[in-house]
Amino acid sequence: METPNLAAIRALRPAWNKGRIVGQKRALKPKHVWAISVRLELAENYRDLALFNMAIDSKLRGCDLVKIKVVNVMASGQIKERASVLQSKMQKPVRFEISEGTRASIEQWMEDELMVGSEYLWPGRFHERLHISTRQYARIVCDWVTSIGLEATAHGAHSMRRTKVRQIHKKTGNLPAVQLLLGHTKMDSTVHYLGVELEDALAIAEAIEISPKGRL
Repeated sequence: METPNLAAIRALRPAWNKGRIVGQKRALKPKHVWAISVRLELAENYRDLALFNMAIDSKLRGCDLVKIKVVNVMASGQIKERASVLQSKMQKPVRFEISEGTRASIEQWMEDELMVGSEYLWPGRFHERLHISTRQYARIVCDWVTSIGLEATAHGAHSMRRTKVRQIHKKTGNLPAVQLLLGHTKMDSTVHYLGVELEDALAIAEAIEISPKGRL
């Protein structure tokens, strides 16, 4: 009697996203930005404070943020109020503001001995690495968010990129401005990138009342 071919039985593996929050990383709220800044300042972690402030201001992807050079942000011994960086993904320059607090933190970081003769604003600690890697940056971001009690799986490097533009859009509703700041070529990309969080949707719904006559 022939034995029918049976499908091989494989041990079930847990899903890669089990217990993780997937999807877009959440932007930081103003209170989160303040909490992280204060912790870094109290710890006198000047590199991370400058990196954190620049990540919020520049709105750059991690791969572009880690490659910022000193000449991108400094001229004639002074930190610029505005800078321009070529995006590696789009191969187009994007401009961003450098706020007063960020300029102050960069100036403080520039006094560190590690910055003597450095071409990059975030130099690597090994000779074969000119600047910190995107993986290292991601670990640093994880340390930031967990230090104030946020869920690491819900926040990441893209949280830094989204934080300021979320506030700009929330306060002004100006999508074209956000598109320019992010360096997007299509408005659809900007709309998708911003997303609409549940809290926003509920706030909008609570502000709308329907009259008995069916009019808003």
